[in-house]
Amino acid sequence: MDGALSHRSKVLFRNALWSDATAVGLSHHGGMAHSQTPAARERIAALDVIRGFALCGILVANVIPIAHTGPPQAVDPGSGNGNPLQDLFVDHRFFPIFAFLFGVGFALLLDSAGNRTPRPRLVLLRRLAVLLVAGLAHFFLLWQGDILSTYAVVGIVVLLPASWLPRWLTGCLSGAFLVAAVLLSDGRFTLVAALFLLGLTLVRYGVIARIEDSTGVPALLLLVFTVLAVPAVWLQLNVSSFTFSSSLAGLLTAGAYVCGLLVLLRTPLQGALRTLFAPLGRMALTNYLTATVLVLVLSRVIPGRPDDWPFGKVLLVAVAILATQWLWSTLWLRHFRFGPLEWLWRWATWLRRPPLQLPAVPRRGAPARTP
Repeated sequence: MDGALSHRSKVLFRNALWSDATAVGLSHHGGMAHSQTPAARERIAALDVIRGFALCGILVANVIPIAHTGPPQAVDPGSGNGNPLQDLFVDHRFFPIFAFLFGVGFALLLDSAGNRTPRPRLVLLRRLAVLLVAGLAHFFLLWQGDILSTYAVVGIVVLLPASWLPRWLTGCLSGAFLVAAVLLSDGRFTLVAALFLLGLTLVRYGVIARIEDSTGVPALLLLVFTVLAVPAVWLQLNVSSFTFSSSLAGLLTAGAYVCGLLVLLRTPLQGALRTLFAPLGRMALTNYLTATVLVLVLSRVIPGRPDDWPFGKVLLVAVAILATQWLWSTLWLRHFRFGPLEWLWRWATWLRRPPLQLPAVPRRGAPARTP
C-alpha cells in the first residue's frame, strides 16, 4: 500500500486480508478473488501472541483435570482447583481470553469470506459444524472437559445469528450476557456467548484493526482492570458467600493480562514475546488437542496420583509440554502455512484443499523463477 491511502483505507484493507488465526489473505479485483502470497499478507501479530499466551494458561489450568485418576471429570471453566496460586493467577483468567479471541476470529473470517463467496455464513456454519465434530471426538475419546464443542454450539446458536444484527445491538447483547454470566456464575455457555459477541463487536467497530497502534489506551485500560480486579480477587479469596466473585475476578484479571501484553508489545520486548507465544498461537487448535494426549501420557509415567500433584509439579508438566509444542510449532511453521489440524479445518471449511507448504525461498545468488 502506498502513501496515497488514508489510515482508514489501510485498516479496511487489512481487515479484508485477515481471515482468522491462520490468516489466509484475499484480495478482490474485477470481481475475482486471488490468493495473496505470504509476503503480501498482513497479520495482526498481537492476536497470535495473545492467543499463544492464553493457550499456556489454559494448559496449566487443565493439567490436573485432564490427568484426573477417578471417574471422568468434566470441568467447568469457572471452577477452581483449590491451589491458592492457581486460583489467584490461573483459573478463570485464560479461558475468557481464548473465548474472546474466537469471536474475533469468527468476525474476521466472516469479513474475508464475504469477499470470496456470496454466502459467507454458510462457510462459517460449515466451519462450526466441523469444530463440533472435532470437539465431540475430543470429548468422548480423550477428555470430558472439552470446550471446542461448546464453542461450536454457542457459535451456531448465538454468534452466527448475531452476525446479521447491527453492531450496537451485538454490543448490548454482549453486555447483557456478561452480566448474566457473572451473576449466575455460568462459566461456560453464557460467558462464552458474551465473549464471542464482544469479539464480534470490537471487530465491527474497528478496534481490533487498531489493536497494535496504541500504547496509551491499553495502558489506561490495564490500570482500570487492575484497580477493579484487586477488590474482586479479595472477595474471591475471602468471602465465599459471593458466588459470582470468581467469575468477576477472572474476567477483570483476564482484561489486565491482555492489556498488559498489548503494552509490552509496544516495547523492545515485542520481538521476544512474538518469538515465545506467536508459534503456539498460530497452531492453537493443534496444540490444544495434542496437549490432552501429552498430559494423559505423562500422567501414566510420572509417580504419584495426579490429583495430589503440587502446583510446582503441575507447572513442570505444563512447561515440558509447552516447550515441546513451541519447538514443534516453530519448526513446522518454517515450512508450512498452517498447523496440520488448522489446515484440515480450513480444507473442510472451504471444501477444497488449500496450499500447505510455503513457497521455496531462492538461495542467495540464484536466479529468481518466473511463473
